[in-house]
Amino acid sequence: MGMVNVSNLKKTYGNFTAVNDISFEIDKGEIFGFLGPNGAGKTSTLNMIIGLSRPTAEEITVDGIDVKSQTKKAQAIMGIVPDESNLYNEMDGFDNLCFCAALYGMRKEEREPKARQLLEQFRLKDAGKRPFKAYSKGMRRKLTIAAALIHSPQVLFLDEPTTGIDVESSRQIRDMVLELKKKGTTIFLTTHYIEEAERICDRIAFIAEGQIVASGTVPQLMESISHDHAIQFVTDKNFESLPVELEALFKGNEVTIRPDHSLVMASEQRIPLFPVMEFFHNKEVEVYEARELRPSLEDVFVKLTGIESSVLKKDKEKGGH
Repeated sequence: MGMVNVSNLKKTYGNFTAVNDISFEIDKGEIFGFLGPNGAGKTSTLNMIIGLSRPTAEEITVDGIDVKSQTKKAQAIMGIVPDESNLYNEMDGFDNLCFCAALYGMRKEEREPKARQLLEQFRLKDAGKRPFKAYSKGMRRKLTIAAALIHSPQVLFLDEPTTGIDVESSRQIRDMVLELKKKGTTIFLTTHYIEEAERICDRIAFIAEGQIVASGTVPQLMESISHDHAIQFVTDKNFESLPVELEALFKGNEVTIRPDHSLVMASEQRIPLFPVMEFFHNKEVEVYEARELRPSLEDVFVKLTGIESSVLKKDKEKGGH
Protein backbone atom coordinates (compact mmCIF):
# COMPACT_ATOMS: atom_id res chain seq x y z
CA MET A 1 0.00 0.00 0.00
CA GLY A 2 1.55 3.32 -1.08
CA MET A 3 1.37 6.60 0.79
CA VAL A 4 -1.13 7.89 -1.81
CA ASN A 5 -3.42 5.41 -3.58
CA VAL A 6 -5.73 6.42 -6.39
CA SER A 7 -7.91 3.92 -8.20
CA ASN A 8 -10.42 4.40 -11.00
CA LEU A 9 -10.49 8.16 -10.56
CA LYS A 10 -13.05 9.81 -12.82
CA LYS A 11 -14.43 13.33 -13.13
CA THR A 12 -17.13 14.40 -15.56
CA TYR A 13 -18.72 17.80 -16.12
CA GLY A 14 -21.94 17.11 -18.03
CA ASN A 15 -20.83 15.36 -21.23
CA PHE A 16 -17.16 16.31 -20.77
CA THR A 17 -14.80 13.81 -19.11
CA ALA A 18 -11.91 15.73 -17.52
CA VAL A 19 -10.33 12.70 -15.81
CA ASN A 20 -11.00 9.29 -17.30
CA ASP A 21 -10.57 6.28 -14.99
CA ILE A 22 -6.97 6.75 -13.83
CA SER A 23 -5.11 4.75 -11.17
CA PHE A 24 -1.67 5.15 -9.58
CA GLU A 25 0.08 4.96 -6.24
CA ILE A 26 2.88 7.01 -4.71
CA ASP A 27 5.32 5.46 -2.24
CA LYS A 28 6.38 7.16 0.97
CA GLY A 29 9.26 9.58 0.41
CA GLU A 30 8.82 9.57 -3.37
CA ILE A 31 8.57 12.56 -5.72
CA PHE A 32 5.83 11.68 -8.21
CA GLY A 33 5.51 13.96 -11.25
CA PHE A 34 2.31 14.47 -13.20
CA LEU A 35 3.38 15.77 -16.60
CA GLY A 36 1.07 17.03 -19.32
CA PRO A 37 -0.15 20.06 -21.26
CA ASN A 38 -2.83 22.50 -20.13
CA GLY A 39 -6.28 20.94 -20.02
CA ALA A 40 -4.90 17.40 -19.73
CA GLY A 41 -6.54 16.84 -16.32
CA LYS A 42 -3.58 17.57 -13.99
CA THR A 43 -5.28 20.13 -11.73
CA SER A 44 -8.63 18.25 -11.75
CA THR A 45 -6.83 15.12 -10.52
CA LEU A 46 -4.96 17.03 -7.81
CA ASN A 47 -8.14 18.76 -6.56
CA MET A 48 -9.89 15.41 -6.14
CA ILE A 49 -6.97 13.84 -4.25
CA ILE A 50 -6.82 16.75 -1.79
CA GLY A 51 -10.59 16.74 -1.24
CA LEU A 52 -11.38 20.09 -2.93
CA SER A 53 -13.44 18.51 -5.70
CA ARG A 54 -15.74 15.49 -5.53
CA PRO A 55 -14.93 12.73 -8.00
CA THR A 56 -17.62 11.13 -10.16
CA ALA A 57 -16.13 7.73 -9.27
CA GLU A 58 -13.01 6.72 -7.38
CA GLU A 59 -11.16 5.41 -4.41
CA ILE A 60 -8.52 7.71 -2.87
CA THR A 61 -6.51 7.07 0.28
CA VAL A 62 -3.66 9.12 1.78
CA ASP A 63 -1.68 7.21 4.42
CA GLY A 64 -4.59 4.78 4.64
CA ILE A 65 -7.17 7.54 5.25
CA ASP A 66 -10.15 7.59 2.88
CA VAL A 67 -10.22 11.12 1.44
CA LYS A 68 -13.92 11.03 0.56
CA SER A 69 -15.27 10.00 3.97
CA GLN A 70 -12.52 11.50 6.18
CA THR A 71 -11.58 14.63 4.24
CA LYS A 72 -10.52 16.77 7.23
CA LYS A 73 -8.42 13.96 8.76
CA ALA A 74 -6.66 13.42 5.41
CA GLN A 75 -6.07 17.16 4.86
CA ALA A 76 -4.43 17.42 8.31
CA ILE A 77 -1.41 15.43 7.02
CA MET A 78 -1.29 17.24 3.67
CA GLY A 79 0.52 20.38 2.58
CA ILE A 80 -1.25 21.96 -0.39
CA VAL A 81 0.30 24.51 -2.74
CA PRO A 82 -2.29 25.71 -5.29
CA ASP A 83 -1.28 27.33 -8.57
CA GLU A 84 -2.68 30.64 -7.27
CA SER A 85 -1.63 31.78 -3.80
CA ASN A 86 -4.16 31.50 -0.98
CA LEU A 87 -2.33 33.92 1.38
CA TYR A 88 -3.44 37.36 2.58
CA ASN A 89 -2.17 40.42 0.71
CA GLU A 90 -2.29 42.83 3.65
CA MET A 91 -0.50 40.53 6.12
CA ASP A 92 3.29 40.32 6.20
CA GLY A 93 5.15 37.04 5.61
CA PHE A 94 5.56 36.15 9.28
CA ASP A 95 1.90 36.80 10.15
CA ASN A 96 0.71 34.84 7.12
CA LEU A 97 2.72 31.81 8.25
CA CYS A 98 1.54 32.13 11.87
CA PHE A 99 -2.08 32.46 10.72
CA CYS A 100 -1.81 29.27 8.62
CA ALA A 101 -0.21 27.47 11.56
CA ALA A 102 -3.10 28.55 13.82
CA LEU A 103 -5.57 27.10 11.30
CA TYR A 104 -3.78 23.77 11.70
CA GLY A 105 -4.19 24.04 15.49
CA MET A 106 -0.53 24.76 16.28
CA ARG A 107 0.12 26.56 19.58
CA LYS A 108 1.76 30.02 19.59
CA GLU A 109 5.00 28.69 21.13
CA GLU A 110 5.23 26.16 18.25
CA ARG A 111 4.15 28.30 15.31
CA GLU A 112 6.31 31.40 15.82
CA PRO A 113 9.69 29.57 15.85
CA LYS A 114 8.55 27.40 12.90
CA ALA A 115 7.53 30.54 10.94
CA ARG A 116 10.94 32.13 11.59
CA GLN A 117 12.74 28.94 10.58
CA LEU A 118 10.78 28.71 7.29
CA LEU A 119 11.41 32.40 6.45
CA GLU A 120 15.12 31.70 6.95
CA GLN A 121 15.00 28.44 4.94
CA PHE A 122 13.24 30.12 1.99
CA ARG A 123 15.55 33.16 2.12
CA LEU A 124 12.62 35.42 2.97
CA LYS A 125 13.87 36.65 6.34
CA ASP A 126 14.28 40.24 5.14
CA ALA A 127 10.81 40.16 3.57
CA GLY A 128 9.19 38.69 6.70
CA LYS A 129 7.85 42.08 7.81
CA ARG A 130 6.74 43.30 4.36
CA PRO A 131 3.10 42.87 3.25
CA PHE A 132 2.56 39.89 0.97
CA LYS A 133 1.25 42.12 -1.86
CA ALA A 134 4.72 43.75 -2.08
CA TYR A 135 6.41 40.39 -2.81
CA SER A 136 7.70 39.45 -6.28
CA LYS A 137 6.11 36.43 -8.03
CA GLY A 138 8.98 34.15 -6.98
CA MET A 139 8.79 35.33 -3.34
CA ARG A 140 5.00 34.84 -3.32
CA ARG A 141 5.40 31.26 -4.55
CA LYS A 142 8.09 30.52 -1.95
CA LEU A 143 5.97 31.88 0.92
CA THR A 144 2.95 29.87 -0.33
CA ILE A 145 5.07 26.70 -0.17
CA ALA A 146 6.41 27.67 3.27
CA ALA A 147 2.79 28.08 4.47
CA ALA A 148 1.97 24.56 3.22
CA LEU A 149 4.93 23.19 5.22
CA ILE A 150 4.20 24.99 8.52
CA HIS A 151 2.55 21.91 10.10
CA SER A 152 5.23 19.46 8.80
CA PRO A 153 2.88 17.53 6.48
CA GLN A 154 3.62 13.94 5.47
CA VAL A 155 2.49 14.57 1.88
CA LEU A 156 3.06 17.76 -0.12
CA PHE A 157 0.94 18.56 -3.19
CA LEU A 158 2.47 21.12 -5.55
CA ASP A 159 0.49 22.44 -8.52
CA GLU A 160 2.90 23.88 -11.15
CA PRO A 161 5.33 25.15 -8.46
CA THR A 162 7.75 26.99 -10.77
CA THR A 163 5.47 28.32 -13.52
CA GLY A 164 6.01 31.98 -14.35
CA ILE A 165 8.67 32.72 -11.70
CA ASP A 166 12.31 33.75 -11.90
CA VAL A 167 15.12 31.25 -12.47
CA GLU A 168 16.70 31.68 -9.01
CA SER A 169 13.40 31.11 -7.15
CA SER A 170 12.70 28.07 -9.36
CA ARG A 171 16.08 26.60 -8.49
CA GLN A 172 15.55 27.22 -4.76
CA ILE A 173 12.13 25.51 -4.94
CA ARG A 174 13.58 22.46 -6.71
CA ASP A 175 16.39 22.23 -4.14
CA MET A 176 13.84 22.51 -1.32
CA VAL A 177 11.69 19.71 -2.84
CA LEU A 178 14.75 17.41 -2.96
CA GLU A 179 15.60 18.31 0.68
CA LEU A 180 12.05 17.46 1.79
CA LYS A 181 12.30 14.11 0.01
CA LYS A 182 15.51 13.36 1.96
CA LYS A 183 13.54 13.93 5.17
CA GLY A 184 10.90 11.41 4.08
CA THR A 185 8.16 13.73 2.75
CA THR A 186 6.06 12.30 -0.08
CA ILE A 187 5.60 14.80 -2.92
CA PHE A 188 3.04 14.97 -5.74
CA LEU A 189 3.96 17.54 -8.35
CA THR A 190 2.09 18.68 -11.46
CA THR A 191 4.15 20.34 -14.17
CA HIS A 192 4.39 20.92 -17.90
CA TYR A 193 8.18 21.45 -17.69
CA ILE A 194 9.76 18.26 -19.05
CA GLU A 195 13.24 19.25 -17.75
CA GLU A 196 11.85 19.85 -14.25
CA ALA A 197 10.13 16.46 -14.12
CA GLU A 198 13.26 14.73 -15.40
CA ARG A 199 15.51 16.51 -12.91
CA ILE A 200 13.67 15.93 -9.64
CA CYS A 201 10.99 13.22 -9.98
CA ASP A 202 11.54 9.59 -8.98
CA ARG A 203 8.64 8.54 -11.19
CA ILE A 204 6.60 10.40 -13.79
CA ALA A 205 3.11 9.85 -15.21
CA PHE A 206 2.30 11.34 -18.61
CA ILE A 207 -1.32 12.55 -18.70
CA ALA A 208 -3.11 13.53 -21.91
CA GLU A 209 -6.85 14.11 -22.42
CA GLY A 210 -7.68 12.88 -18.90
CA GLN A 211 -5.81 9.58 -19.16
CA ILE A 212 -2.41 8.34 -18.01
CA VAL A 213 -0.66 7.20 -21.19
CA ALA A 214 2.54 6.00 -19.47
CA SER A 215 4.23 6.06 -16.10
CA GLY A 216 7.50 4.93 -14.61
CA THR A 217 11.02 6.06 -13.77
CA VAL A 218 12.86 8.10 -16.41
CA PRO A 219 14.96 5.02 -17.48
CA GLN A 220 11.77 2.90 -17.73
CA LEU A 221 10.04 5.53 -19.86
CA MET A 222 13.12 5.78 -22.10
CA GLU A 223 13.22 1.99 -22.45
CA SER A 224 9.55 1.93 -23.48
CA ILE A 225 10.35 3.54 -26.83
CA SER A 226 14.02 2.86 -27.22
CA HIS A 227 14.95 -0.50 -28.59
CA ASP A 228 16.79 1.19 -31.44
CA HIS A 229 20.45 2.12 -31.58
CA ALA A 230 21.75 5.21 -33.35
CA ILE A 231 25.22 6.65 -33.93
CA GLN A 232 25.96 10.14 -35.16
CA PHE A 233 29.12 10.66 -37.24
CA VAL A 234 30.64 14.13 -37.66
CA THR A 235 32.71 14.09 -40.85
CA ASP A 236 34.75 16.50 -42.96
CA LYS A 237 32.51 16.11 -46.03
CA ASN A 238 29.18 14.66 -46.98
CA PHE A 239 28.39 12.95 -50.21
CA GLU A 240 24.73 12.53 -51.09
CA SER A 241 25.56 8.95 -52.11
CA LEU A 242 26.92 7.94 -48.68
CA PRO A 243 23.55 6.99 -47.08
CA VAL A 244 22.63 4.73 -50.04
CA GLU A 245 26.04 3.01 -50.02
CA LEU A 246 26.01 2.52 -46.25
CA GLU A 247 22.47 1.08 -46.28
CA ALA A 248 23.47 -1.34 -49.08
CA LEU A 249 26.58 -2.44 -47.20
CA PHE A 250 25.10 -2.60 -43.69
CA LYS A 251 21.69 -4.26 -44.03
CA GLY A 252 18.96 -3.22 -41.57
CA ASN A 253 20.46 0.24 -41.05
CA GLU A 254 18.68 3.49 -41.84
CA VAL A 255 21.09 6.31 -42.71
CA THR A 256 20.19 10.01 -42.81
CA ILE A 257 22.11 13.24 -43.28
CA ARG A 258 21.22 15.95 -40.77
CA PRO A 259 21.02 19.69 -41.55
CA ASP A 260 24.38 20.17 -39.75
CA HIS A 261 25.86 17.69 -42.31
CA SER A 262 26.45 15.01 -39.71
CA LEU A 263 25.39 11.49 -40.62
CA VAL A 264 23.15 9.29 -38.45
CA MET A 265 22.99 5.48 -38.65
CA ALA A 266 20.05 3.82 -36.87
CA SER A 267 19.39 0.12 -36.38
CA GLU A 268 17.48 -2.28 -34.12
CA GLN A 269 20.79 -4.03 -33.41
CA ARG A 270 23.94 -2.51 -31.98
CA ILE A 271 26.10 -1.03 -34.72
CA PRO A 272 29.71 -2.35 -34.91
CA LEU A 273 31.95 0.69 -35.30
CA PHE A 274 35.06 -0.78 -36.93
CA PRO A 275 33.52 -1.80 -40.30
CA VAL A 276 31.77 1.60 -40.58
CA MET A 277 35.01 3.46 -39.82
CA GLU A 278 36.80 1.29 -42.39
CA PHE A 279 34.14 2.27 -44.95
CA PHE A 280 34.74 5.97 -44.25
CA HIS A 281 38.52 5.46 -44.42
CA ASN A 282 38.24 3.79 -47.85
CA LYS A 283 36.12 6.72 -49.05
CA GLU A 284 38.74 9.15 -47.69
CA VAL A 285 36.19 10.68 -45.33
CA GLU A 286 37.65 11.96 -42.04
CA VAL A 287 35.50 11.18 -38.98
CA TYR A 288 35.99 13.71 -36.17
CA GLU A 289 33.38 12.34 -33.80
CA ALA A 290 31.15 9.28 -33.41
CA ARG A 291 28.61 9.30 -30.61
CA GLU A 292 25.64 7.20 -29.57
CA LEU A 293 22.33 9.07 -29.68
CA ARG A 294 19.87 8.43 -26.87
CA PRO A 295 16.23 9.57 -26.82
CA SER A 296 15.35 12.43 -24.48
CA LEU A 297 12.34 12.41 -22.15
CA GLU A 298 10.86 14.93 -24.59
CA ASP A 299 11.13 12.35 -27.43
CA VAL A 300 9.38 9.79 -25.22
CA PHE A 301 6.59 12.23 -24.33
CA VAL A 302 5.98 13.16 -27.98
CA LYS A 303 5.97 9.51 -29.10
CA LEU A 304 3.65 8.28 -26.35
CA THR A 305 1.16 11.17 -26.29
CA GLY A 306 1.24 12.34 -29.89
CA ILE A 307 1.51 15.86 -28.42
CA GLU A 308 4.36 17.94 -29.78
CA SER A 309 6.67 19.30 -27.09
CA SER A 310 6.07 22.76 -28.60
CA VAL A 311 2.56 22.60 -27.06
CA LEU A 312 4.17 22.31 -23.60
CA LYS A 313 6.55 25.14 -24.44
CA LYS A 314 3.58 27.36 -25.35
CA ASP A 315 2.00 26.47 -22.00
CA LYS A 316 5.25 27.45 -20.33
CA GLU A 317 5.25 30.84 -22.04
CA LYS A 318 1.63 31.45 -21.06
CA GLY A 319 2.35 30.24 -17.53
CA GLY A 320 -1.05 28.58 -17.64
CA HIS A 321 -2.62 25.22 -16.89
